[in-house]
Amino acid sequence: MSSAPTQPLAADIFVVVPAYNEASVIRGVVAGLLACARNVVVVDDGSHDATAAEARAAGATVLRHLINRGQGAALRTGMDYALAQGARVIVTFDSDGQHDPADLAALVGPVARGECEVALGSRFLGQTVDMPWVRRVVLRGGVWFTRLVSGIKISDTHNGLRAFSRHVAELIEIHQDQMAHASEILDELARRRVKFREVPVKIRYSGYSMGKGQSSLASIRIAIDFLMHKLRR
Repeated sequence: MSSAPTQPLAADIFVVVPAYNEASVIRGVVAGLLACARNVVVVDDGSHDATAAEARAAGATVLRHLINRGQGAALRTGMDYALAQGARVIVTFDSDGQHDPADLAALVGPVARGECEVALGSRFLGQTVDMPWVRRVVLRGGVWFTRLVSGIKISDTHNGLRAFSRHVAELIEIHQDQMAHASEILDELARRRVKFREVPVKIRYSGYSMGKGQSSLASIRIAIDFLMHKLRR
């Protein structure tokens, strides 16, 4: 990990971390975040292990779903909580250790300064470490899918590192409980003409994070789920 900033983010900036069966890594993820941010909210999405206990021991606020509902649902729960606590900016951050907490300041900065309403992390503008070529191909395919279906031109479509202004967090609708929420969020930004900016970030792949990630076949299912929802809307 890169070195953390000396001053933590402001108290009205909340980091939301959806987590499912991440007991082996969540303590380290939370510790890294708390070196950079005052408010870290872990949403334990019906885990069968000690994810909640580990996150709480590390210093996070922990919310729990009794059953596994999916990452989209966990994000919505965490964002609603952050809004109720008075959050001015809400950051979403994955729980598997791929993201670097040192990227938070650069991500939050333009939103906090009012230069844009959403900042989207991009590994393709930034840096990837040990990224398998198959994953690169799948993600590049996702970029073109998003451009075709939603008309939004970005370089990285399924990056869990994002920062939302309070206004946009209240405005966008996340109906997709599972992984299609990532495409749904981008579709919402395009539909509502939200001003956004991409920010270079670092993604570090490991055997653990790859094991937790989505397969190529799952990516096809995600695309189908998103398209079905878009057609019904």
